[in-house]
Amino acid sequence: MPTTATAATRRKRTSRRDDEAPLIPILARKVREIEAKAQRGKLGPTNRVKFQVIAFLVREERARVKTDAVFNDSTRAELLKRLDGVATILAKTAARDTSLIQLLEADQATSPVAKRMRRDWLLESGAELAPEELIITDVAPVRAPVVPAALAERQVTPPTVESRQLANPFLAPDLTPRLTTTPRRRLDGWELMGPLYKAFESGAGGSVATMELPPVPEYDHLSPKGLEVMVHQSRFLEAVRTGHRSFLLADEPGLGKTAQSVLAASIAGSYPLLVVVPNVVKMNWAREVERWTPQRRATVIQGDGTDIDAFADIFIVNYEILDRHLSWLGSIGLKGMVVDEAHFIKNLSSQRSQNVLALASRIREHNSNPLMMALTGTPLINDVEDFDAIWRFLGWTTGDKRGLS
Repeated sequence: MPTTATAATRRKRTSRRDDEAPLIPILARKVREIEAKAQRGKLGPTNRVKFQVIAFLVREERARVKTDAVFNDSTRAELLKRLDGVATILAKTAARDTSLIQLLEADQATSPVAKRMRRDWLLESGAELAPEELIITDVAPVRAPVVPAALAERQVTPPTVESRQLANPFLAPDLTPRLTTTPRRRLDGWELMGPLYKAFESGAGGSVATMELPPVPEYDHLSPKGLEVMVHQSRFLEAVRTGHRSFLLADEPGLGKTAQSVLAASIAGSYPLLVVVPNVVKMNWAREVERWTPQRRATVIQGDGTDIDAFADIFIVNYEILDRHLSWLGSIGLKGMVVDEAHFIKNLSSQRSQNVLALASRIREHNSNPLMMALTGTPLINDVEDFDAIWRFLGWTTGDKRGLS
């Protein structure tokens, strides 16, 4: 055991080394934290960013130590040796989880989160930073175009749509994307998506994996004269009335999913509403709109849509021709969207699915809480991951993490 004098000498020597490079002990402490986390399993998003920043600062500090004339040869060699120790731990951690290797690229650690982490560590070390390094702003998200370049030439604009857009030239629709905050959630890690799918398939502990609907209203104030909603429909509509706006309806055929959707749009005031359906049921949807909400107008888009009513409340289009109407549908300020036979979009790589998801994304950009409904009597085809595209459409996930809904 070292004597008190020897221990004091070592503390003094370590303190002097830390004064010469105060960032190195911070990096050493952070990399040990990363190493411990990696030994217990794959790193989550926050620790992956921390891994990036450590690698970035090791390179910066190494370059500084090599060129700083203040250090003599022995001090420089000692500091470089300590940095090599940090780099060695990074390499061992990356060998354990090979997905970390790409984070070692020189152009990494440029996200706002990484920049803030780098700034805080440098300030902790006592470094003086330029004003532009102290103030870090979030980068505005890049908005994906609704119309892919390959489909640009196929776009059509029905003449009546231009009339709708020019109906009030002094009050153009406000399509400015609304700023939203992204709170930290327990499901923000992509590692949890697998268990989330399985929970939806089997339920929590074998229980039902769907939300509990409100009790049946005492009176039916929603149905037009001569019609009456069924009990399960009234409970669903009560959920809409209380504020829910995204739904996956997977009732068996014949239980009134179309009527529920039409009435939900009326309760939520989600007009104009887009309904994407198989071609054979377009006219049936128009009849159901007239039947359940006679005060609203629906128009069925055929071909290039030259004869549509652009001032209608509900636009009904089939999957096959949606690609040529993406441009104007994305510009009229839709406040809701219904996808009938939603299992048609289970293949994320298909153009049909991409068209639907692009329009859904545009609607969600311009409305803080749009009505989004997916209807299907056969939601599960082969595997629970067939739900992936439907959940993306509803805003429940973005494919690798939970969404904002």
